Amino acid sequence: MHTEPDKALSDGPQSLYPEQFEQLMRDLYVIAPVVGKQLDYAYLDKAAVLRPRRGEGRAPATVVYSGVPGSFSHKACTQFFGNEVPLRNSSSFREVFDLVDSEQAAFGVVPVENSLTGSIHENYDLLLEFDLKIVGELTLRIKHNLLGQPDASIEGLERIYSHPQAFQQCREYLEKNPGWDLIACKDTATAVGRVKEGSDPKEAAIAGEGADQVVRLAILKEGIETNPRNFTRFVVISRNESLPGPQNKSSLIYSVSDKPGALFETLRIFALNDINIVKLESRPIHSRPWEYLFYVDLETDVSEESRRHILAELVEKTEFFKFLGSYNKGS
Repeated sequence: MHTEPDKALSDGPQSLYPEQFEQLMRDLYVIAPVVGKQLDYAYLDKAAVLRPRRGEGRAPATVVYSGVPGSFSHKACTQFFGNEVPLRNSSSFREVFDLVDSEQAAFGVVPVENSLTGSIHENYDLLLEFDLKIVGELTLRIKHNLLGQPDASIEGLERIYSHPQAFQQCREYLEKNPGWDLIACKDTATAVGRVKEGSDPKEAAIAGEGADQVVRLAILKEGIETNPRNFTRFVVISRNESLPGPQNKSSLIYSVSDKPGALFETLRIFALNDINIVKLESRPIHSRPWEYLFYVDLETDVSEESRRHILAELVEKTEFFKFLGSYNKGS
C-alpha cells in the first residue's frame, strides 16, 4: 500500500486506495478463521498477560490443553495466544481443569461445542463442578484428513483410528467403506501416534491439518468431513486471571422449580432487558433423575454494573445459579 496512491507507479488495476484496502482487510478478517489463520494481533495482548510475573499467588505463565502437539486443542491454543506462550499438554479434560484449579497453569483451553455433533458434555459438566471462570472464546475450523503410511493405499486399509466425534463428523465418507473397522481413541493425536508406531499399511487415522507434519505420515485423502462448515468452539478457563478486550458474551448455569412457567420466568428477564440468547441447553442433574440444569449463553456482559440487576433477578427465580463468566465473543 503506497502512502501517496496518486504517485504510485503501479498500474491502476494493481493498486488499492486506502478505502479499498480497508474493505479488503475486513473481508480477510472474516475469512481467516475459516482457513485456520489469524489476521489480527489481539493474541499479542493476550500473550502479554503471561509475561514474567511477580508476586505470590500467581499461577505459572502456562496454558494447558488436553492432547498432544498437533491436536485441535493445541492448534486452538496457538491460534488464541500465539506461538510464543509456554504450553503444557495433559492426558484428559479433567486434568486441564485440575491444573488450572490448583494454579499450576494460568489458563486452560477446552472444546465445548461442535457445529455438527453438538455439545461436548464432559466439559460442560466440569464447568459446573469446578470453580473456574470462562475468560475467552474462539472458533476453530475442523478439517479432517485420512493419514496412513507412505506406502499405504485406501483400497488396502482395514482399520481406522480416531476420536468418536471425528468418526461422526466423517460419517458419510466412512459409510462408503463399510469394511473398515473403526477403533476409538481418546483424541485424534493419539490415533495418529498409534498408526505411526504400528507401521502397518492396513491402518490409518483420521486427524486434522498439521498432524501429518508432526509424525510424518502421508495424507491418503484430504477433507473427508461430511460438512466443510465444521467448526468447534473452544473456551479459555482460568481461576483468577482475566484477558484484555471487550466483554460482550456471558455464560450461566441454573435450575428452576418443577412448576409451569418456571423456565419462562427466567427467559422473560432476558427478553425484557433486550438480551439475545445464543445457546440454551438442558443437562441432567447427576443423582437426581429427570431433573435438569440449563446452560445459557447470552450476547451481553451481565457482570457490567448496569446489568448486574439481571443476575439478582435470576437468583430470585432459580433454585440453583452459577455465573460462568463474561468474555469476548470469539470469531
